[in-house]
Amino acid sequence: MTKQKSEHQIKDSKPTYKMKVKVWLYEGIGGWHFVTIPINQSKIIRALYSNKGRSFGSIAVSVTIGKTQWKTSLFPDKKSKSFLFAIKAEVRMKENISMGDTIVAKIVIL
Repeated sequence: MTKQKSEHQIKDSKPTYKMKVKVWLYEGIGGWHFVTIPINQSKIIRALYSNKGRSFGSIAVSVTIGKTQWKTSLFPDKKSKSFLFAIKAEVRMKENISMGDTIVAKIVIL
C-alpha cells in the first residue's frame, strides 16, 4: 500500500483536509473510481463530524482536485476503517486521472 500524506486546517470556519492519495477502482458493477482517506484523518473526521452523518453515515463535503471542485460525500468503509469518496468520470476526464494515479485532494467539510 502506498504511504498517504495528509494535513488538517481550518479555513473560513470550515475544516479543510489536504491529502495525497492513490486512486483505486471498485471491482463491482459500474467501474467507480475511489480514493481512501488516510486513517489518521478519518479518525479526526469521525470524532468531530460523525454527528453530521447522513444516510449510510455519509458526510457532506466539497472536494477539489487540480482546478476542479465538486460537492460529494465521504462514506465510511468498514474494511479500511476509513472514509472514501468517488471521483466521477467528468472530474477524471478534466484532470486526466486514472486508476493507480496518486493525486492531491482538498476536502472541506460542509
